[in-house]
Amino acid sequence: MRNLLAGVAMLMAAVPAAATPRNDARGAMARKTPALDFSYRYPPAAARLAPLRRWLDADRARFRADAVRDATADERERGSGIPFHQHVATREWKVVTETARLLSMSGETYRFTGGAHGGTLLEALVWDKTRATRVDPRAMFASPAALQRVWGATWCARLKAERTGRLQGAPGADDIFPCPPVAALTLLPGSTDGRAIDRIGLVAGQYVAGSYAEGMYEITLPVTPALLAIVRPQWRGVFAPGR
Repeated sequence: MRNLLAGVAMLMAAVPAAATPRNDARGAMARKTPALDFSYRYPPAAARLAPLRRWLDADRARFRADAVRDATADERERGSGIPFHQHVATREWKVVTETARLLSMSGETYRFTGGAHGGTLLEALVWDKTRATRVDPRAMFASPAALQRVWGATWCARLKAERTGRLQGAPGADDIFPCPPVAALTLLPGSTDGRAIDRIGLVAGQYVAGSYAEGMYEITLPVTPALLAIVRPQWRGVFAPGR
C-alpha cells in the first residue's frame, strides 16, 4: 500500500493541480487538472463498513493512479500541432440493495482518453458483511452452464425485444451481435423488500450485445424455483422467490 500511494503522489506531481481534492462523508473525491478530470464516489452504506471502505479507498487510489499515468503519457506524446484533449476518469458506486448479510452495489466507470468518444463499464460489487469480503455473484450459483440453462432462453428473448425497440426494427441478417451468454453479463442482485435477494439484473455492457450507439442493456428477472435449485448451499439463505 505504501508503494501504491507513493506512486500516486509521484504521478500527481507531474500534473499541475488546478484544484484541491475534495472528500466528504459519502466517499467522494474530485480533482480537475489540465490533463485529467477525475472523480470517485461511493455511498454512506459502504462507508459505514470499515473493511469495504478500505477496499474502496484502495480501488480509488489504483483507479486514479492508472488515469493519471495514461493522461500524463498522452500529454507528453502529443507533438506540435496535435491537440491534447483532457482525459476523464469517473467511477461511482450506487446501492442496488442491502439485506442483513449483503450489500449489493453497481459501479459505473467512464473513461475518455482523447479518442472519438469515451467508454462506460458497469460492474457489480457484492459485499458479504458477515465475512467482510467481496463476493462474485456468479459464485453463488452451481456453474455458468447451470445459469445459462435457467436463464439463457429468457434472457435472449427479452434482449431481442429490447434491441428491436431501440433499433426500431428487428436486427438484420448481417447483425454482428449474437445474443451473449449469461457468463458475459454483469449480475446485479436486488431485493424488493430488503430481506432477501428476490430479483437479479442482467446487464450487457457496451459492445457486448449491440453497437456503441445502442448503449448497455439491462433486463431484471425474478428469482424463480429453477434458479433457487442451482444456488450453492451456503447461499440459499440469502435468496427468496420473486415475482
